[in-house]
Amino acid sequence: MFKKVLFPIDQSREAREAADVVVDIVQKYGSDLVLLSVVEESTADNPTEEVMSSPETVAQLLETAKSMFSEKGIQAETIERKGIPAFVICDVADEIQANLIIMGCRGLGLTEEGATESVTNRVINLSPCPVLVVP
Repeated sequence: MFKKVLFPIDQSREAREAADVVVDIVQKYGSDLVLLSVVEESTADNPTEEVMSSPETVAQLLETAKSMFSEKGIQAETIERKGIPAFVICDVADEIQANLIIMGCRGLGLTEEGATESVTNRVINLSPCPVLVVP
């Protein structure tokens, strides 16, 4: 059913919590797992400390996540890209022919203004495959 699962990760608590759901689904369906992290550029609206602007930080995060999944018996492929997270996530899902994207949600899109800016909301609207949002 879910032959290939894409799990976009960042340094958030929500991404760490979503990892348990990823483990359950990948083990249940025998899915291939692809971990994705996006190097972002900081803007006036996004202070540097809130975004993953360092390629070194992103590389370390991917290695840590890969090791964590490996301890659970799951081999994962890692992809690091640069760009706007929602668009990169959807582009990669299309490239790898993902059957499911699993991502954590910070709940920042619960206001009218936030709904259009939320990475999760953008991914839901643009994704080429189903998206499982872990609250």
